[in-house]
Amino acid sequence: MKTNNKISRTFLGFLIASILIWFLITLSKEYIITISFPIDYTGISKDKILQTTPEKELDIVVKASGFKILKTRLNTKQITINAAKLNSKKGATYFVLPRTQKTSLQKQLPSGLVLQEIIKDTLYLDLGSLVTKKVAIKPNVNIKYHVGYDVSGDIKIQPDSILVYGPENYISTLKNVEMKPLVLSDLKTDFEENVALKMPKDIKNLKFNKQEVTVTGKVEKFTEGTLIVPYKIINVPENLKINTLSKKVSIVFIVGLSHFNKITANSFQVVCNYNTSQKNNLNYLVPKVISKPDLIKSYKIIPNKIDFLIEK
Repeated sequence: MKTNNKISRTFLGFLIASILIWFLITLSKEYIITISFPIDYTGISKDKILQTTPEKELDIVVKASGFKILKTRLNTKQITINAAKLNSKKGATYFVLPRTQKTSLQKQLPSGLVLQEIIKDTLYLDLGSLVTKKVAIKPNVNIKYHVGYDVSGDIKIQPDSILVYGPENYISTLKNVEMKPLVLSDLKTDFEENVALKMPKDIKNLKFNKQEVTVTGKVEKFTEGTLIVPYKIINVPENLKINTLSKKVSIVFIVGLSHFNKITANSFQVVCNYNTSQKNNLNYLVPKVISKPDLIKSYKIIPNKIDFLIEK
């Protein structure tokens, strides 16, 4: 039994040695084989940009020993295609002929590989003119304020526009760049937030001169005020006399607490247009504010209808 085990181990040893010798002999021979090399395009003009992904690999027929081929396949080296001098086909389509760069490609191949043939004779590049366009920032703000608080003035976005670089055919369709959502809740203090911009999903190869914007706002407590304001009746024919029960209206307004004392009756101008009532067959006048302070958030007029009598 021991003798059989010894014979089996001896046989296995001879078998492994034979395989190794055969493998070494095989690898030492020369072969002609096709290998796919990753491509890196260089030399593209600075005023041009790739609009679509070009060919990623180039099949090259090489002659080399089995050792060199195995080593190359295990670690395939990237080769460079010089796209500085391109031939134009049609529109934005350009092409380069790899065979014209055979000497350069041979130098880039790993030592021991001899270039025999380039399988693909033409590589196409879809290039567009690189242009710059100034586009507005599209706000995306969702703010909920603490009860009784609100923003004083406008929410500011800085910058309000950016420069976008990219292919002309894409840039021409771009109207604005949206910012990522800014969500704030229960706010009762001033805020300043840096918000990143969203890259348009349907447009490729774009670059922004700014990657984010700053959103600021002043927040304060708001209060309600009421003022008695006189009104004027306008566009009354000379042969008519209009009489109303009251010559004034109440204006209820919302304003920041810090500006409350700045609002007076003189801050508002209210008129009733007789022509408007006539054209719409109304038997009452409609008071309308034609001038108001920018500091107020909102307002309403009481009453919103004024009965009148005509004296001829």
